[in-house]
Amino acid sequence: MTIVPITSPDLGAAEVSWFSALCSDDYQFLGVPDGALKSNWDHCSNIVKQAENLGFRNILCPSSYQVGQDTLSFVAGCAPITEAINFLAAIRCGEVQPIMLARTIATLDHMLKGRLTLNVISSDFPGEVAPSAFRYQRSHEVVEILRQAWTRDKINYEGKVYNFKDVPTEPARPYQINGGPLLYFGGYSPDALELCGAQCDVYLMWPETKELLAQRMKDVHARAATHSRTLDYGLRVHMIVRDTEAEAMEYADYLVSKLDDEYGKIIRDRAHDSISLGVSHQARARELADQFGYVEPHLWTGIGRARSGCGAALVGSTDQILSKIEEYQRMGIRAFIFSGYPHLIEAAHFGTKVLPQIKTCSLPHAYGRVPNELPPTPLGAGVRR
Repeated sequence: MTIVPITSPDLGAAEVSWFSALCSDDYQFLGVPDGALKSNWDHCSNIVKQAENLGFRNILCPSSYQVGQDTLSFVAGCAPITEAINFLAAIRCGEVQPIMLARTIATLDHMLKGRLTLNVISSDFPGEVAPSAFRYQRSHEVVEILRQAWTRDKINYEGKVYNFKDVPTEPARPYQINGGPLLYFGGYSPDALELCGAQCDVYLMWPETKELLAQRMKDVHARAATHSRTLDYGLRVHMIVRDTEAEAMEYADYLVSKLDDEYGKIIRDRAHDSISLGVSHQARARELADQFGYVEPHLWTGIGRARSGCGAALVGSTDQILSKIEEYQRMGIRAFIFSGYPHLIEAAHFGTKVLPQIKTCSLPHAYGRVPNELPPTPLGAGVRR
């Protein structure tokens, strides 16, 4: 029995994803910049190819103006160099006019032949400090407009931020059917839970104790239920897996052995989500951890000393990590986004030790979103007009 009703209770598999460090988030020693691991095209695309070769089913491509590549440009560049892996592309709502964003997504979805998923982001823009309620209102409207573009012949929308009348949707028709690309979302405020419960498909959580994760699931399910909807659930967490627990714990200590906490704070503060409620929960987990940084068995909070956002790692032997993942699956978690430092090396550790023992899936395929043949869209098999 899962913690709450979920969309895919009988799936029997998990979407296991890796992370491409587009936002200057790759280190040999946490918090010590390494020019060989900078977030350029060569390095980040190598992470993608490594993840695909190892059998990961999706890859998160994040968004950050200060230190990152443009996410959608990067994903487009990866289309011709990959064949099987999906892309979870972050879209910062309002950054692009929503109808033009719908067309960009449709283009990417056709380039990838349905291998596109979307991570909905509501953070501030560079140079902007907007009230949270406004940002979530804007995001809510963007998502509603995207859904119209993917499911209707015309966009007709009257909102507080956007107003459109009789805009034809043909240029914005995606490759995927039955609702278009899946929408993933993470957030903790009441406005965030409402947006996810009303509009999105997969609720992403950052690592906390199992009790707190269960409460997060209950909170967002309560919002989804008011809209007669269910969700699937995902967990974004770092990974350190070795043959033995002692080796994994030793590597965790090695990873932070050169970290200057003052510089770590600079790294945390430069991200646009650094003042979010979710980040404060990650900081609270560090406060509750024991003297070695563990807030519960195998959940180590040391990563958060030099990282905004996801701030903890699963640390343990192959069997311990596999058991932990199985516990999360029993709770109702169907999507996992893992990462590790350095990303190429840690992908290989997890991809050879743990991943072969997990039954994996692609959620867009499980949801019936990816057609078996070229769809009748203007960029597909549709008639040229």
